[in-house]
Amino acid sequence: MPPALTLFTAPKPFTNPHIALIQRNAFRSWQALGESVEIVLIGSDEGIAETAAEFGFRHLPDVPVNQLGTPLISGIFKLAREVNQSPLLAYVNADIILFPNFLEVAQQVAEKLPKFLLVGQRWDLEVTECLNFEGDWAEPLRRRTWRDGKLHMRAGSDYFVFPRACFQDIPDFTVGRAGWDNWMIFKARQENWPVVDCTSDLDIIHQNHDYSHLPNGQPHYRLPETGENIRLAGGRRAIFDLNDASHRLVRGKIEAMPRDWKGKLREFQNRPMLKNNNFALTQLLFTLFQPKRAWAEFLKNQEMQKIMQSSRNSASK
Repeated sequence: MPPALTLFTAPKPFTNPHIALIQRNAFRSWQALGESVEIVLIGSDEGIAETAAEFGFRHLPDVPVNQLGTPLISGIFKLAREVNQSPLLAYVNADIILFPNFLEVAQQVAEKLPKFLLVGQRWDLEVTECLNFEGDWAEPLRRRTWRDGKLHMRAGSDYFVFPRACFQDIPDFTVGRAGWDNWMIFKARQENWPVVDCTSDLDIIHQNHDYSHLPNGQPHYRLPETGENIRLAGGRRAIFDLNDASHRLVRGKIEAMPRDWKGKLREFQNRPMLKNNNFALTQLLFTLFQPKRAWAEFLKNQEMQKIMQSSRNSASK
């Protein structure tokens, strides 16, 4: 029988001691999910093959990359899909600690919905030590997280769980850059798949780290590849976040996501794009309803265009 879920990721190189530490913490928590979950590490960066062998995970090194050598999300998802016939797939960032109910929650939703996307907020936690995932580890770590951690804002997502029938065609986004995770929510909404916010029922831990692994130590949202990801997504109107989820999971029950007046306005604004693929009308409504944000976004787009042009000029020299 195939595994119930294929959990896959594209880890960072294991050259930075802290990055190596937190990724190994994450992998030990994934390993604790049991034999019903197959774990796949994708990429050829330093240390990935050795770590996969150590943990007994499947390793797929031959991932397509862009001109800068950054792995492509399309290739990562394709490789993970091909290794088996598990009914559920999950992409999880390699620094995320999962609790034992991760698979249970995914299967719970799958029993009720044929197609869906599961997402949720993360807890940010400072972790500088090797964590123990044996015995009764979950509740003490959960209490530490609630006490010392901070619930991250509702922008950005660190895990995506979906049935095999979903997300079979993905643009050539680059991993580790902003934009593609937002597109996942947008795409599901556009396809009318329920986007279920599992924050209430599913805790996850993001182990804090710096950006030293990225070019010039810059945050990912300032890199040229982020600008390309946003372009491939369809522009900034397609940059959705957890506030755009259509449903939420609360104590095992799937219910419609409640909206305040701002949420209702955003839903109205996005309706032409989601229902009729009319990005122009959605952009017009955004500009009319939120002129200050539209102007700030215009300036941000201009800045990103300069960054991307500078990168192209440097690459051509």
